[in-house]
Amino acid sequence: MGIFGGTISNLERGLDFSAAKQKTIAQNIANVDTPNYKARSVSFNEFLTDAKKTTIAAHRTDQKHMIFGTQTSTSGVFDYQNFRYSNNGNGVDMDKEQANLATNQLYYNALVDRVSGKLNTLQTVIKGGSR
Repeated sequence: MGIFGGTISNLERGLDFSAAKQKTIAQNIANVDTPNYKARSVSFNEFLTDAKKTTIAAHRTDQKHMIFGTQTSTSGVFDYQNFRYSNNGNGVDMDKEQANLATNQLYYNALVDRVSGKLNTLQTVIKGGSR
């Protein structure tokens, strides 16, 4: 069992999701004037499902032990195929993208704050409770 019981790895997966969402939103904003560009989004449910499938690498000392391995995936990102926001076929709604950007930034900052709190707790324990 880890020091924080898997909390840090869960926070890491949340940060991975937020980074993927940030990249997707940035691509949408960058292509706001590109004709026929279809807006993209990141599905949390699909991202979570992929994260659950991810396994870790470990050394097996007995045949009865579970098999471990690593798997990386960038799925969870999808296009809005049938959505047109402007006459040139572009599917990016700038107001929506900026709102999503702000929401994602708040989510990211909250996760970073939690990671920082966990690491500060560990630092306090290592120092013996005094600062």
